[in-house]
Amino acid sequence: MQRSTVFQRDSETTAVQTEFIRRVYNWMALGLGVTALTALFAINSGLIYSLLSPMVMLLLIVGELGIVVALSAAIGRVQSATALFMFFAYSFLNGLTLSTVFLIYTKASIANTFFITAGTFGAMSLYGYTTKRDLTSMGSFLMMGLIGVIIASFVNIFFQSPAFYWLITYAGVAIFVGLTAYDAQAIKAMAYAGFAGVEEERKGAIIGALRLYLDFINLFLLLLRIFGRRND
Repeated sequence: MQRSTVFQRDSETTAVQTEFIRRVYNWMALGLGVTALTALFAINSGLIYSLLSPMVMLLLIVGELGIVVALSAAIGRVQSATALFMFFAYSFLNGLTLSTVFLIYTKASIANTFFITAGTFGAMSLYGYTTKRDLTSMGSFLMMGLIGVIIASFVNIFFQSPAFYWLITYAGVAIFVGLTAYDAQAIKAMAYAGFAGVEEERKGAIIGALRLYLDFINLFLLLLRIFGRRND
């Protein structure tokens, strides 16, 4: 009887963990959907031409960064409904910003790159979830590499070196491929650690979705540099 009770508790715990991970990926997918639909609306409605102003684009970028920073910093204090609204608001603003890629690259190459990104992201998520290797130390290394790529990208704005541009691009791809696996494992660990309550679990799922969303979007943009075909 005792063994049966323990087995039942283990099954219930596994079900909760599986539900949490499913919720993380569902929120991420919905966020990507909001971004894609917003970008398509902007390009098809002509709204995109109102976004090309440097001031408007700057306001969008600042708004996006502000939401990400605020959500990450205040996740412990805000309600899960507020956190979810902030996540989708970020996805919407990002869709407006990313709509400009349709003016640079062909729709066919954007679609192809999306599927390449989805396949790469899926493979690395699966690896991060199933591997027995502890990727914790790799996370610190990847974050340092990401900071280096950001600084190098800023510096190259002034130097405009094609060789440096491609070095940054391929380094960025490697970093976000690694971060995808790292974040997938971290989300699995979060699920197995458990939560104090339903509200904390929901907020944890939103933060997990944001991390994976950022991995996907950045990987997509970097791969688009490689596989994207420019409009004539």
